[in-house]
Amino acid sequence: MILSGGRIIDPANNLDTVGDLRVEDGVVRTVAAGGTRLEGRPDERVINCAGKVVCPGLIDIHVHLREPGQEYKETIESGARAAAAGGFTAVACMPNTKPVIDNASIVRDLRAKSDAARAARVYVIAALSKGMVNQELAEMADLKDAGAVAVSDDAFQVQDAEFLRRAMEYAHMLRLPVLTHCENTSLTDSGAMNEGYTATVLGIKGLPREAYEMDVARNILLSLMTGAHLHVLHVSTAREVELIRWGKAQGANVTAETGPHYWCLTDEACRGYHANAKMNPPLRTETDLAAMVEGLKDGTLDCIATDHAPHAAYEKQVEFVSAPFGIVGLETSLALGITHLVQPGHLSLAALVKAMSTEPARVLRLPGGTLAEGSPADITVFDPEAQWVVEPEQFVSKGRNTPFAGQTLTGRATLTVVGGEVVYGD
Repeated sequence: MILSGGRIIDPANNLDTVGDLRVEDGVVRTVAAGGTRLEGRPDERVINCAGKVVCPGLIDIHVHLREPGQEYKETIESGARAAAAGGFTAVACMPNTKPVIDNASIVRDLRAKSDAARAARVYVIAALSKGMVNQELAEMADLKDAGAVAVSDDAFQVQDAEFLRRAMEYAHMLRLPVLTHCENTSLTDSGAMNEGYTATVLGIKGLPREAYEMDVARNILLSLMTGAHLHVLHVSTAREVELIRWGKAQGANVTAETGPHYWCLTDEACRGYHANAKMNPPLRTETDLAAMVEGLKDGTLDCIATDHAPHAAYEKQVEFVSAPFGIVGLETSLALGITHLVQPGHLSLAALVKAMSTEPARVLRLPGGTLAEGSPADITVFDPEAQWVVEPEQFVSKGRNTPFAGQTLTGRATLTVVGGEVVYGD
């Protein structure tokens, strides 16, 4: 096919120009920049992309697809299709499933289901420890051989520094990134939202920021100690950004992400006991929100990830403190980036694409994130001017738990191509 007349943005190659792009045999064959037109052959489909952005496929390295064990919330197939609808050509799923993704057979099974879905690619992040109980290291070498791209303690954060040190040493030997949810649970037991004024008004026990910040500091020091690649999941506070900035300056092999909700919303969204605004780490304050934006601007925060966490409606329709943490994000992330980062002038479109495609690919060393000739034809086409209203009942995902319902956003994926095959759009 030929994607014709679009604005081609490829941060990996410093390219931002109007032109044509030819896809052939599953790879990017030709990029004709500067308004150059490619002449279509009889066997080629020409798709008009005028007024739209053509960029490397978006990649989300932090999603929960709930399979195996909680398929009523999401599956590999439904999550991969939701990702494609949001413009994502690849996602990486977290291991806190039932059973936990801690053995090679589960990794291979999930990869096979991803191939069968023929939607966004699904990469597998395996558990750091067996059963995610942080007592015995998982067989990371076997997991990597089966196709795991990283290991993580997500949702079952490691409290024992010695255990995490050994895990980092093992992962470093295998060149596997270690993705950590940073939280000292001795300070957060029974907490449900950001500790502060709003929590006091609502009468809800808070989650103090210091509980997360001290673990970020500890894990950065362990990264310096072991040489392991540490990736800090879902950064939410201003001091966490400062700590990560310090760690990078010290030479630590540390990368970090934040999610759209942390630069779009504050803990005020929890007023009215809205459980769809309940997540962990929790929504913070205006100061923290501004720090997320600044961290993305200066590169301290390497990439954007949704932490897509679908739940059944009845699970969220309970008292706030009893509701599970998490929101869905695959189908709103791009639009939230354009609406809250690009339109106010915080980031350029190219910088947003970099944070949602090029950098996630670099962090987990995944194929994609570029439109270089010969690279996989994983391509996102989006309309940066399209306005639409968030209607959760229209989501492709099984999850409807979003705090953005009813909001009017700008920017929407119109075509998602994976390996040269259209998986979403016309």
